[in-house]
Amino acid sequence: MRLVRLIGFMLFWPLTTIAAESGFPLYEMTPNLSDQGSLQRGAQTYMNYCLGCHSLKYQRYKRTADDLGVPESLMLQHLVFDPNTKIGSLIENSISQDNAKTWFGAVPPDLTLYTQLKGGPEYLYTYLLTFYEDPSRPLGANNLVYENVGMPHALVELQGVQKKVCKQIPKLAANGGEMMDALSQDYVTEEVCGMDLVARGYSPLTLVESTGRLSAEEYERVVYDLTNFLYYVGDPTRLERERTGVFVLIFLAFFFVPAYLLARDYKKEFH
Repeated sequence: MRLVRLIGFMLFWPLTTIAAESGFPLYEMTPNLSDQGSLQRGAQTYMNYCLGCHSLKYQRYKRTADDLGVPESLMLQHLVFDPNTKIGSLIENSISQDNAKTWFGAVPPDLTLYTQLKGGPEYLYTYLLTFYEDPSRPLGANNLVYENVGMPHALVELQGVQKKVCKQIPKLAANGGEMMDALSQDYVTEEVCGMDLVARGYSPLTLVESTGRLSAEEYERVVYDLTNFLYYVGDPTRLERERTGVFVLIFLAFFFVPAYLLARDYKKEFH
């Protein structure tokens, strides 16, 4: 298992580094694929808010229903909105590339492998929490992780409208002390940006209540569940593979004893 994790780390480490160097620190997010309730809620959020633009073209409805413990009849009734879609169909949408380019300036990416290739689940988790109102953008929204992104804030009615708040704070040296300019003898500062909900009312850009339907804690849970679901979609066999790996290691541990004794017996013939 350690060897597998080491190989995975070596493959994805450069991507994670790029995400962390985007100028905004990523929030910690630990997926839990054993939490079926979280995965089910994440699937519900995805189907209602994301599927209109972002497909999961390498994942099937049936596989999702089976893995998440959702009866196929309920999946078709509540999470499949096209009556012509079958339970065995891939999770795709009907938006055309021409319309996508016209509306957003680019085709929205397929999200099947997004959490595997875009800096891990922490990147998506942080991205969904850091939209803010920006009148200079065509759709009235921007993002701290991905500046000048073409995507609107799809979950704005849940989170509410945020504004970007920046301030200058002392820059710290490696030893934890405040850095000072050698010439001016002034403390060196750096700009740090965060988020703040706009005061209650309606945003002229989004035309929704600025404080949103959910509290900050509730919205963070929604984003966690959605990210958790997309992390599962990126590798649906992860839990099964890890369980199988444990049994393989147990088998090898037990097999080592008779194999060692047999090898020792064979060696006696040469001494």
